[in-house]
Amino acid sequence: MLRELITFEVEGQVFGLDIMAIREIRAWSPTTRLPRVPSYVAGVVNLRGTVLPVIDLGARLGWRETEATPRHAIIVTQQGQQISGWIVDAVSDIVTLDSETLQPPPPTSAGDTVVPFLEGLAAIDDKMVMVLNLAALSDAVVVPEAA
Repeated sequence: MLRELITFEVEGQVFGLDIMAIREIRAWSPTTRLPRVPSYVAGVVNLRGTVLPVIDLGARLGWRETEATPRHAIIVTQQGQQISGWIVDAVSDIVTLDSETLQPPPPTSAGDTVVPFLEGLAAIDDKMVMVLNLAALSDAVVVPEAA
């Protein structure tokens, strides 16, 4: 089965998300920080009257926090009823992937912070794309409703 992915970069690595989960791609806009949220939650922004939690994808993957600039982008996704924004370094392309070619991530040490969030790996053109599992990424992202 063929799938379309949006590819993007975080910390120099290429990732992909299923295009069907993506609502829009926005230019970077500053967030409003919230108290008592996980460190990977950059804050919230106003998305046409809706409070949109914005997650620093690099920090969520266990890497350093992103110092966002106007060159960064926010990928707005929807997982069930949950809408979230994800800070990425740059959006690359739309690619088509045959699901049969998706390889499981290699076994790693218990301290690996990225593999639990991967659906699999795919060689596309001349690069290795890490296909993210949005449900796993969104799991346990807690932003107070009153935000």
